[in-house]
Amino acid sequence: MDGEFSFRTRQEALRRFREETFDLLVIGGGITGTAVARDAASRGLSVALVECEDFASGTSSRSSKLIHGGLRYLENFEFGMVFEALSERAFLLRTAPHMVKPLRFFMPVYKGDANGRLILTLGLWFYDILALFRSPEFHKYLSRDALLKLVPFLKKDGLKGGFRYYDASMWDDVLTIETARAASRQGAAIASRVEAVSPIWNDGRIEGFTVRDRETGRGEIALKARRVVACGGPWTDELGGRLGAGHGGWKPWLTPSKGVHLIFDLKRIPVPGAMVMSHPEDGRISFVIPRPDFGAGVVIVGTTDAPSPENPREVEVERSDVDYLLRLLNRYFPDLAITTSDILSAYVGVRPLFGESVNEHGTQTGDARAEADRPGKALQKVSREHHIGRGPGGTIVVAGGKYTTHRKMAEQIVDFTLESWEREAREGKAPAFPLAVRGTGTEEPVNPKATAEAVDRAWEVAKARGLGIPPELVGRYGADGLEIVELARALSGGARGSEVAADPEGFPCLEAQLRYSIRNEMTLHLEDFYLRRMPLYAARADHGRPWAAMLAGAWAQEFGLGEDAVHAELERLEAELARNSGWRERVT
Repeated sequence: MDGEFSFRTRQEALRRFREETFDLLVIGGGITGTAVARDAASRGLSVALVECEDFASGTSSRSSKLIHGGLRYLENFEFGMVFEALSERAFLLRTAPHMVKPLRFFMPVYKGDANGRLILTLGLWFYDILALFRSPEFHKYLSRDALLKLVPFLKKDGLKGGFRYYDASMWDDVLTIETARAASRQGAAIASRVEAVSPIWNDGRIEGFTVRDRETGRGEIALKARRVVACGGPWTDELGGRLGAGHGGWKPWLTPSKGVHLIFDLKRIPVPGAMVMSHPEDGRISFVIPRPDFGAGVVIVGTTDAPSPENPREVEVERSDVDYLLRLLNRYFPDLAITTSDILSAYVGVRPLFGESVNEHGTQTGDARAEADRPGKALQKVSREHHIGRGPGGTIVVAGGKYTTHRKMAEQIVDFTLESWEREAREGKAPAFPLAVRGTGTEEPVNPKATAEAVDRAWEVAKARGLGIPPELVGRYGADGLEIVELARALSGGARGSEVAADPEGFPCLEAQLRYSIRNEMTLHLEDFYLRRMPLYAARADHGRPWAAMLAGAWAQEFGLGEDAVHAELERLEAELARNSGWRERVT
């Protein structure tokens, strides 16, 4: 299965779960968990990873889809985090150009704004300096007329001018899946839709987990590991409760924050770059982010910052969230008169922010949620820095973090795990430490076939074969886009080719993309493809429904299933699309 990352890879992982004892078990298939698995595997450790749902199904597919240094974090004097994030931004722009791309930002300045031209100029110079001047261009001040020429529908009253600077956009869910695939290539055993049910205790230590295959429901597996790393994201406290059940309990670590984004057609809000907006009601910064690479082109608007329900599964897009963002849009773009009917889709995520009431040892000094709910507590001021601590039974628990720094964060988590393991092994409190561990190998591209050099080679091969690679495929898959074009050509030569409807705008070779995704991105269901491999749901008013029957037929062929499975899969997809659109009833 060289290079394959499919349902067959998953079956092999389940076999290994039954038969092997791993050095490391990682629980959680978001960006943090997959990055930890990749880093650990690159060092020569044997690694297992389980994810209860699909990869990136939680926070890791519900971000603002930005790779950025965190300009606004300079206000909190978090200089170290900004410097590290800007360094990682430069690394990702260089090594993953198909997923991370430069993005212009515009920051209008109005009379009465909390931060005037002088303060912003100093901040942006500091930002350029911390980036070691590796941005595509230095920041620039734009006059009122120059800014209005670029954004003629921007509010004119009180406008003094503005700034232009650069950060980057990304495919957040795809980056997570690429990271999982890279870990698999390094030898990690990885499976989605496998639930970590309960820890396996042995002589006061947790040495693995009982896990359940949620796809088949066939019994439970005793997955044994010498060390367990919990990367539960917003489910950190829930997972911690399982770790501590009957062994001292667990007190909350998180101050979770709910973030909502709205998606509009790019033609409805035709911004020339991302817009930075400050909400007059609370001073919170939100963004208008153009994504011309999402289907025919969309704009993502967000995010909000509000306390999250204790159970992350209960978080929803509420009327108040939509109204909050619409008020902000109509303050900055009054001529556009944006309304609820303009919204294509919406999504909500929970940021697993590390609670300020947890000290450096991971011990509670108070209740994190209670601290967050105190009057005047501003969630946007809670640090995005991550925290690595010891959990019950010798486990390692991770809270917080920032997408941009996921690679360095994973390196620190594995370092912490190994240092803790080595120390406890010397003291006779843990199994023998693996001596053959090497340094991290994550300085290589997460997908070697997606670098600029690999894409250039693919173009030459395509030209020699008389093929053209649509730019949408290069922008999503890098050189692997050639494989999809060749697969599409093979499909078009079959009996079904003439029956397939034209692809939706912005989604070329759609059936071939699905088949590729099943074979190389461990796509198990159509909902995975619609929601986390492609923005079919997010970027279209019809949410991709007209192509569902065709894709369900291709899905069944890939899995060797019959017509009954096709109908069941279509029902499953429709239920998931309806669930994601439930906010419309509450709003309208």
